[in-house]
Amino acid sequence: MTDKPIFSDDFVNGIDSAWTWLREDPALWRLDNGGLEICVQPGTAGTAINALLFDAPDRKAGDFSVEVTVHNHTLPTIQYEQAGITLYVDDLPVFKLVKELIDGDLYIIPGKKAMPTQSVRLRLLVKSNSWEAQYRQEGATEFSTADSGDLPVGEKTQVSLQCYNGPPNSDHWIRFEDLRITKLP
Repeated sequence: MTDKPIFSDDFVNGIDSAWTWLREDPALWRLDNGGLEICVQPGTAGTAINALLFDAPDRKAGDFSVEVTVHNHTLPTIQYEQAGITLYVDDLPVFKLVKELIDGDLYIIPGKKAMPTQSVRLRLLVKSNSWEAQYRQEGATEFSTADSGDLPVGEKTQVSLQCYNGPPNSDHWIRFEDLRITKLP
């Protein structure tokens, strides 16, 4: 049995109407040649500017995955500057799978796996009460598992593309490409 597509967005013809913005600043995001680009701003998961949200499938109805390619136009310079996927449960950020700068080096978080490339494909496997974080760095053909763990129970789950902890007045742009949400067998 193969994965079944639930939703995809290649950002070629705009942003799909299924998305909603959280703390949108239209001057700090753009669409460019098949990608969504967001300028990294100061803040945290709970205050991120231009967090793009999608209502995820009901976790009780089956497992699903979320995949997206994340590309840094400018490499991070601020401790904890990051970009990737955040899960919200009942409107609160509860989990992130990101590429993050920590003590001068880039890592996949969770798991703190070294990430030396500008681009990475992130894949988050979501079950009713757990997650598995995977990544495939530029040039690799297979996904590696970074970590796994439990998710809190909740009525509503949302997937977010977001970046934060950037420098003030930043010109650090993150590119998100080829988002796919699929039902797992």
